[in-house]
Amino acid sequence: MIALIDNSSMKASCRLLISCRNSRVFGFSPAKALNTSPHNSCLNFCFKFHSIRQYSSYPFHFSRSQRILDGTQNSSVVSLSYGQSRVIMRSYSYSILPKPKRGLSIIARIASNVRDFSRSIEKHVNDNNFEKIYVQGGLNVKPLVVEKIDKDENIVGEEDSRIEIVSEDVNEENLEGLNNAKVVSSTREKSDIEKEAWRLLRDVVVTYCGSPVGTMAANDPADKQPLNYDQVFIRDFVPSALAFLLNNEGEIVKNFLLHTLQLQSWEKTVDCYSPGQGLMPASFKVRTVPLDGDNFEEVLDPDFGESAIGRVAPVDSGLWWIILLRAYGKITGDYALQERVDVQTGLKMILNLCLTDGFDMFPSLLVTDGSCMIDRRMGIHGHPLEIQALFYSALRCSREMLTVNDGSKNLVRAINNRLSALSFHIREYYWVDMKKINEIYRYKTEEYSMDATNKFNIYPEQIPQWLMDWVPEEGGYFIGNLQPAHMDFRFFTLGNLWSIVSSLGTPKQNEAILNLIDAKWSDLVGHMPLKICYPALEYEEWRIITGSDPKNTPWSYHNGGSWPTLLWQFTLACIKMGRLEMAKKAVAVAEKRIAIDRWPEYYDTRTGKFIGKQSRLYQTWTIAGFLTSKMLVENPELASSLFWEEDYELLEICVCALSKSGRKKCSRGAARSQILV
Repeated sequence: MIALIDNSSMKASCRLLISCRNSRVFGFSPAKALNTSPHNSCLNFCFKFHSIRQYSSYPFHFSRSQRILDGTQNSSVVSLSYGQSRVIMRSYSYSILPKPKRGLSIIARIASNVRDFSRSIEKHVNDNNFEKIYVQGGLNVKPLVVEKIDKDENIVGEEDSRIEIVSEDVNEENLEGLNNAKVVSSTREKSDIEKEAWRLLRDVVVTYCGSPVGTMAANDPADKQPLNYDQVFIRDFVPSALAFLLNNEGEIVKNFLLHTLQLQSWEKTVDCYSPGQGLMPASFKVRTVPLDGDNFEEVLDPDFGESAIGRVAPVDSGLWWIILLRAYGKITGDYALQERVDVQTGLKMILNLCLTDGFDMFPSLLVTDGSCMIDRRMGIHGHPLEIQALFYSALRCSREMLTVNDGSKNLVRAINNRLSALSFHIREYYWVDMKKINEIYRYKTEEYSMDATNKFNIYPEQIPQWLMDWVPEEGGYFIGNLQPAHMDFRFFTLGNLWSIVSSLGTPKQNEAILNLIDAKWSDLVGHMPLKICYPALEYEEWRIITGSDPKNTPWSYHNGGSWPTLLWQFTLACIKMGRLEMAKKAVAVAEKRIAIDRWPEYYDTRTGKFIGKQSRLYQTWTIAGFLTSKMLVENPELASSLFWEEDYELLEICVCALSKSGRKKCSRGAARSQILV
């Protein structure tokens, strides 16, 4: 019987090159830390164990413990049964190379301790007096026990391995839940396109000291100047990570999460300005550095935006890292990773950076142009929807993963407050449908009042002509950006899809977004899913907003180009809303030509008919996005680990601390019906 225990802490490291040979990540040598061979100079982050079958996760069981009501606090504490949450009946392979043998049974012992997730909503929104980021005490976690069971090789045709759930308090209710668990066993032969995709994906795996740590952005043999496409990007690796996780290959994802955490900018420099503490790099590259004689060593070289075109810090990198950390735990059942002290510390640093108070009056994040997937000048500076949707998702992930103690309670309170305010802000002010457009069309301007209808002083003349005839009666969407006297009415696909996935939108709004995509299929999907935004900037508007960017010409690249990597996010949103057929339809459209066209990064023209004029071929997140979509379509139940349902309790609580009889009144009361439907 092998007990897997991982409770190490990471020593803060600076953002310079990090050597795998001499790195003392935890304050002591890797060999001593893990009792490894002295010949192995690399830090082996991962414990490996193999299994062959897939199982759906055992449902979580929540119990309401109590509600506290007093003059300053209105909170409810939700207890999550620790043991049941860890009974993820999904046997797993943590290796991306050899296929595991049959015959492993994971015996998950249900722990008796209970992990409490605070759902408190405090009235004091701006109370950000975060305590020093330090996690006290150890992790009282019962180990996952892996037990090998020899399978009778004489039994012909038996497909499923045995699963045992050992618990001291198993009752009929628990057994009933187990009986409802499904065994996911795909016996379908992979198509030639899928086999090619897997081969290409494995060919771009980047190793560091012998361990896989990520995938290159692209591997185009004809590309003589790869620029930074030979690096591992955090946002680009997400679909690759999900493809590996869904295929029972988790080692590469765990290594990626820990190594990028090590690259996090922990300290500021003295002589020149450095990015904020907690910022995650946009990408990193494994470089070989010569030593004395003929010896060499590998180092990780991160890029925080100082080498990027435009020199923009990657705001979305930390948000994607948090989202992937949750997905890793949900799919593998390895929750010990997110409970490690170093991971908890890194998580808090990202959140502290995002939740820092500033001059802004809105709960949305204020960013510069080019700070996300659209990393060139495209007029998205301010409060772009993509960042807000990812921010909301990361906050919901963090609320699940943070260890609640005296050192984190203020941070948990700030997360709850921000979630409540952000969800209302986006649902109320970013949403447009025919009814809302007509309301904006009749706006009065220059309203100086606390009860103003046109709070952002939007001029009706901003409504573009194309919009009035484009939005269907049963459809709607979240606009791309909102600032004083400015609404960006463009449809940005990623932001709207993640609004569905994270439940940033209401169920009614989420349904309307898919209705719009279905009604405008030729515009948003066309010959290749999916448009990154619609419509494209053209003529004088293109010249002013993009600065005459020759790469972002109309209906190309970020300016209305079609990006196949968005397919997996569209698939996830469709599955959540019970519209699997829409996802299958989009996957079928992509499958017709994506391999023939050699897996391009993006497509050009209004309907996505041509391969992008500067598109890299064999783009990794195109390949991985297709594979992830195929696996989700075939096993839709796996998607439940990657999306969130509506949290009505969070939405019902106002955190603005404005009294009903005071001079200033909260605007949420009038909009209550809107935010809860």
